[in-house]
Amino acid sequence: MAITDWPAAERPREKLLAQGAEALSDAELLAIFLRTGLPGCSAVDLARRLLVAFGSLRALLQADLTEFSAHAGLGPAKFAQLQAVLEMGRRHLFEDLKRGDALTSPGAVRQFLRSRLAALPHEVFACLFLDNQHRVIAFEELFRGTIDSASVYPREVLKRALALNAAALILTHNHPSGIAEPSQADLQLTRRLRDSLAMLDIRVLDHLVIGDGDPVSMAERGLL
Repeated sequence: MAITDWPAAERPREKLLAQGAEALSDAELLAIFLRTGLPGCSAVDLARRLLVAFGSLRALLQADLTEFSAHAGLGPAKFAQLQAVLEMGRRHLFEDLKRGDALTSPGAVRQFLRSRLAALPHEVFACLFLDNQHRVIAFEELFRGTIDSASVYPREVLKRALALNAAALILTHNHPSGIAEPSQADLQLTRRLRDSLAMLDIRVLDHLVIGDGDPVSMAERGLL
């Protein structure tokens, strides 16, 4: 049976408009994105098949073009649409973050950093540069690869902080393994950067490690 023949309350689009997006299942949300199914397979049925094939909605959203396009019902056009949707979501989160004080909006900071770093297959070290009222000036990815005290150069972080006239920073990096526990190398790097930046009166407010779950805050753990 085609979705148009379903009762109105069960159609994903109508359900979203009546109850809000949070009321929909992963398959129903994906079906709205897909718009159409395959012969003999509704958009919801196709969405369910894809979720089983990828293992989860997150895995589907993180798939690269080759992996994504290997499945019936998907392809480069859908991949481009999906990347545009994800990027709009990230930009929306960043605009929200820029409106307030980063220290009084820890949830917004974590949500934004997770949206930028959690899905990456490689390690990235980045900084949120803040002004003297802790408002966000910029977010920049500075280093890629294995992140440790030998591969992150304090002078480059200092250079960007001075160029942006930043008064404070929130450091962040991801663990592609999904385990957000700070390593000994992470702690050494944090202290090295904290001490280097302090010489120019620039404060390191936190270092957030991004994994699969909630980011781990070194400031909350008393590790700064």
